Amino acid sequence: MLSAFVSAFKTPDLRRKILFTLGVLALYRVGTTLPSPGVSYSNIQQCLRTVEGGDSQSIYALINLFSGGALLQLSVFALGIMPYITASIIVQLLTVVIPRFEELRKEGQSGQAKMTQYTRYLTIALAILQSTGIVALAVRGNLFAGCDNNLYPAIPGSSIFSMVVVVISMTAGTAVIMWLGELITDRGIGNGMSLLIFTSIAARIPAEGKAVLDSRGGLVFVLVLVAALVIIASVIFVEQGQRRIPVQYAKRMVGRRMYGGTSTYLPLKVNQAGVIPVIFASSLLYLPNLLSQLTRSSTAAPNVWQRFINTYLVSPSSWSYIALYFALIVFFTYFYVAITFNPEERADEMKKFGGFIPGIRPGRPTAEYLSFVLGRITLPGSLYLGTVAVLPNVFLDLGSSSPSQNFPFGGTAVLIMVGVGLDTVKQIESQLMQRNYEGFLR
Repeated sequence: MLSAFVSAFKTPDLRRKILFTLGVLALYRVGTTLPSPGVSYSNIQQCLRTVEGGDSQSIYALINLFSGGALLQLSVFALGIMPYITASIIVQLLTVVIPRFEELRKEGQSGQAKMTQYTRYLTIALAILQSTGIVALAVRGNLFAGCDNNLYPAIPGSSIFSMVVVVISMTAGTAVIMWLGELITDRGIGNGMSLLIFTSIAARIPAEGKAVLDSRGGLVFVLVLVAALVIIASVIFVEQGQRRIPVQYAKRMVGRRMYGGTSTYLPLKVNQAGVIPVIFASSLLYLPNLLSQLTRSSTAAPNVWQRFINTYLVSPSSWSYIALYFALIVFFTYFYVAITFNPEERADEMKKFGGFIPGIRPGRPTAEYLSFVLGRITLPGSLYLGTVAVLPNVFLDLGSSSPSQNFPFGGTAVLIMVGVGLDTVKQIESQLMQRNYEGFLR
């Protein structure tokens, strides 16, 4: 593998792409530490030290994870890539509902460009909504519950103008992140948006590992590292797993030439849905907590539904939270696979080009067979996603004495990092193979 990296850097155009990608990632990390105009950096740091490990950080835990910790510092890149992810998911879901989007998806490159444009517009709209909510929480003192907002205000003065400036800065930061991600995709190596998420998550691992070492000692830290290796190896094994359905193409004459007669396979991954169900379930579970925080008064006692949310839907280590989280992931896995993989469409495509599955008649029987196989492999895939996602919740007390300290190597973080890492290595591998190098796998 080391020799493959040396070969990659010896190739001028590949070296240029890798260095360009690293430079953009470094620029992105600088933006995550740059405070927004009007935000008191010293007051926020004081509040973070005061409420470190408090429940307030769980409100936007997913966005804070994807932003590399920039959210709770109210930096220019505070929202991270989360608005773009949400917009992409919404547009993809609307493709099934809106016929116009379905037509654009089938138009090829021009239709995809139009869909990308819609995604950008929706990203900006979501960024405005999310930044407004974050600023409202910060001004009201609910973003850092337990920190004296009068003594350490995150936005001193809290005038309408200063809040609008912070909202505009965060929204502009989201637009810049979109641009940086597209630059990496066009001129660098790998998928730009995925690499930005990978960088944000990786930036938090040293601090979380140090928290485990300081709070639990060297023995627990070593056990966590061993568990991390086991989890990562297991995730790689499942992520690479797929059911290969053999497909045979009949011979056919086109003019004077014979085409077809080849054998191939249709790969169906065990984790066909990726990490999307985990994001869906996490976002849905954060909504009640967020609404409770926004409607909570600093003087009045919590009402019935606020007490219910605080009891069953706030603490990540409670069994009710874990059970609901697991059930939502299983549900969204089946839901997402059902809307993204259409067996009838695949069967029609195979029939159109003269392909068939040995022993299965083309057309409807093929679609029914694909649906049967997909249903069989989606069950273990959904259970796998749910198990990996709830690992941080199950082992919260192992990782730290703090109730909201993340288990450093589990859940959404390891799923995304392993997936992005494998995809990036495969892209470098393919480019090395095009240049007659041996690549990473020999």
